[in-house]
Amino acid sequence: MTPDDYQRVIDELQTLIDETQQTLTRFEDTGMDEELAEDYEKLLTILDNAIKQQHEHTKALLS
Repeated sequence: MTPDDYQRVIDELQTLIDETQQTLTRFEDTGMDEELAEDYEKLLTILDNAIKQQHEHTKALLS
């Protein structure tokens, strides 16, 4: 991958991270984190995976 490719992936992952965090906040603000606990956990998993992938792509870009 080129540096531009890495940066594009990093940026897309940041968008996913931001949108997932916003959704988690809405879940928490409306009590859906308790009502739909399984879905809330899935969102947390998506966020965790996106952060890890972004970290890996950032390390690769800086290498």
